[in-house]
Amino acid sequence: MSDGGDIEVENTVVSDVLPKDVVKEVGNIKLFNKWDYDVEVRDISLTDYISLRNPVYVTHSAGRYAVKRFRKANCPIIERLTNSLMMHGRNNGKKLMAVRIVAHAFEIIHLMTDQNPIQVAVDAIVNCGPREDSTR
Repeated sequence: MSDGGDIEVENTVVSDVLPKDVVKEVGNIKLFNKWDYDVEVRDISLTDYISLRNPVYVTHSAGRYAVKRFRKANCPIIERLTNSLMMHGRNNGKKLMAVRIVAHAFEIIHLMTDQNPIQVAVDAIVNCGPREDSTR
């Protein structure tokens, strides 16, 4: 304490208190806290429709993507995969179950191929997309 009765407070920076690994991981959002969103879309015609710009931890947002035309292109592609699993009668509305199925499927893909499952899913979407001059 100083003479005037003021209390001196020691300022510590957060990066001094936390380990370096934790400080490095704070800014990096991963899907299911496991897989990075650093994915390359090899087909330039699909880059606008495969949305990976806004990374999320879990593919469960209450977004209203059907309000405006072409707004569903802004929905993350893995969430669109999750939503497509909820289509049939017995699975209708069970989004947490669909999220769990996608997480387990991505874990299996990672174990079998030893690659980023998001990259594998994007490559599968690119491979099944139509090409130029493919129809007559």
